[in-house]
Amino acid sequence: MNASPPPILRGKKYDHASLFEPENLLREARRQKNIPKGQVPPVCILDPDGDIVNNLVATRRAAVNPYWACYHTKLYNFEYLGVELGIVGCAVGASFAVLIAEELFVSGCKMLISVTSSGLILPEQKPPFFVLIERALRDEGTSYHYLAPSDYSYINKELMAKLEGAFSELAIPVNRGASWTTDAPFRETGVAIEQAKSQGIVAVEMEASALYAFAQARHKAVICFAYVTNQMGNIEGDFEKGEANGSRDALELIAATAKALQSKLARIDST
Repeated sequence: MNASPPPILRGKKYDHASLFEPENLLREARRQKNIPKGQVPPVCILDPDGDIVNNLVATRRAAVNPYWACYHTKLYNFEYLGVELGIVGCAVGASFAVLIAEELFVSGCKMLISVTSSGLILPEQKPPFFVLIERALRDEGTSYHYLAPSDYSYINKELMAKLEGAFSELAIPVNRGASWTTDAPFRETGVAIEQAKSQGIVAVEMEASALYAFAQARHKAVICFAYVTNQMGNIEGDFEKGEANGSRDALELIAATAKALQSKLARIDST
């Protein structure tokens, strides 16, 4: 007898609309919290570690967006190198990241950039460095509610092409590569790590595969970076990002990404 598929793969109809929509949740949040209608900036950032947000708030460069009606988070507006941006901190993990992404895109966001800390898998380069994630191994649950089963989810090819050469002037190296997205950060066993290495995976993180699956299913612009900062605590003095916990380098990366994709953003705004 063939074993039945696990519950996460059963009863999925990927072309069916959800009966629970983010617009409805935000409508009720606005009513309950007396939040006025308005929009978030067109380019928004997910900052799972919260280091960028903390630095912006500490240096008084960011202000709370008065229109963000999320029950769980605050969104801050700020400007960096001439780019207007919104940012949400501490949205850790696939399901939380996608919840915020859904709400951002119905609140005025046109492009979402995620910069998440990650652990080194392939020891070919010493941290810290960035990886523009081309494909992410789907070792989490959220993506399977958006796309049919597959090993990987992928960045949009048009977005990838427009980022060619965009990071050549940055102080921290930006590579292209694959990541492993896991739901269980303290279950990165030796066997799992060796399997990831055999597939050429550079780093392990917790959001990218779900965000890319959401982006493909919802036809949204999402770019995910892994900020490789550690070797999973296996050396003393690990997890160091540098000045302001790496927030300056991350902001330069984000600004370079937004500027490289300005033409894409303009097309989205005109539709």
